[in-house]
Amino acid sequence: MIYKNIVDGIFLSRPNRFIAKVLINGEEKLAHVKNTGRCKELLISGCKITLQQNNSLTRKTQYSIITVKKNKQLFNIDSQVPNQVVTDAIRNNQLFPEKEITLIKRESTFLKSRFDVYFETTKEKAFMEIKGVTLEQVGIALFPDAPTKRGTKHVYEMIEAVKQGYSGYLFFLLQMTNCKYFTTNIQTDPEFTKALQSAKEKGVKILCYDSIVTKNGIILNKKIPIKI
Repeated sequence: MIYKNIVDGIFLSRPNRFIAKVLINGEEKLAHVKNTGRCKELLISGCKITLQQNNSLTRKTQYSIITVKKNKQLFNIDSQVPNQVVTDAIRNNQLFPEKEITLIKRESTFLKSRFDVYFETTKEKAFMEIKGVTLEQVGIALFPDAPTKRGTKHVYEMIEAVKQGYSGYLFFLLQMTNCKYFTTNIQTDPEFTKALQSAKEKGVKILCYDSIVTKNGIILNKKIPIKI
């Protein structure tokens, strides 16, 4: 995934979930925050950021925050990009080189959930839900960074999909590198942890990969250990 029209900036403040005050070339601007999570450990006043510039007349803001620098490392905080990164990895056989993919499509409805990816191989029909992970503490990646009833619902409906004969995948994409392992943020959302434990026991496949993040791009990197 490559972004165009990237500029450097400084984060100042976040008046609400969707808007940030930033400094670009010494001038204060408003920017869109492409992540509704808290991101409190990343969006700290004075931190270095990169933004994508968009001159569309229909947009309220000209810029969107893409990356944040924390301890000399870049974190991608675009919550829309994990779906594309993982889907591309399936399409180019990077993620499942042993499978013969015959069909892949984005966003497919099952019961009351809309899963991010549906794909078929010569041996299976599968749903995949993809979660971007931006929270890191002392080298450990955690999800979620805020309670997520929607995410918990997705997990339970993925369990139901497996019961009905589909393959079910929960994919966590770390939008960063250099993490020792991934785990759930049980203190923030114990219900999500409980749901993920149940999914693991009932045959849902749980995957976690990290990413190589640059100022203007993000690509799938390597598999990361999971501890639930």
